[in-house]
Amino acid sequence: MSPSATTALFIDGANLYATARALGFDIDYRRLLKEFQDRGALLRAFYYTTLIEDQEYVSLRPLIDWLDYNGYTVVTKLTKEFFDAGGRRKVKGSMNIELAVNAMELADRIDAMVLFSGDGDFRPLLEAVQRRGVHVTVVSTLASQPPMVADELRRQADAFLDLADLKSRIGRDPSERPAARDIRQQSPQFLRATVNGNDVTK
Repeated sequence: MSPSATTALFIDGANLYATARALGFDIDYRRLLKEFQDRGALLRAFYYTTLIEDQEYVSLRPLIDWLDYNGYTVVTKLTKEFFDAGGRRKVKGSMNIELAVNAMELADRIDAMVLFSGDGDFRPLLEAVQRRGVHVTVVSTLASQPPMVADELRRQADAFLDLADLKSRIGRDPSERPAARDIRQQSPQFLRATVNGNDVTK
């Protein structure tokens, strides 16, 4: 990626969280943003996540608020609950369409796209933006067992960046780790940040 390239980040929040957890570290979103601002002209940094309705203000809200105030464009939607044929409660929620729409809308205004996800469903999106001349980098990992990135996604990308190689630059210092809490499976660990003078760390 050229230093003069206009770039946009597309972060699949749940996927990035799971990948970082598989590698044993927490993301420092302030450092992540600076890392890619230092690499070139960063036009936009999108962060996508679903919210479980009864958890909306309990788990993800502090992180979402921090990201909103600190240079990220946050895109959220509520999950849908349903019961399967066996009467089991299921939760359905994906931000893939929203991410794909935003990427296609920006494709003519950026030179490079960085996708933080290993989800193979994004392969057709990569192919579509590449046809418009956009250089695509996928950030995920091969270092976990099993690997977090789908083979077809890695093959389609112009470049692959292993999250394990970014750990020293975008990982949070272990001394800043918040006290252990009972946080829902897909809820990221939160940053120590101040919003309007209030500590929003959870």
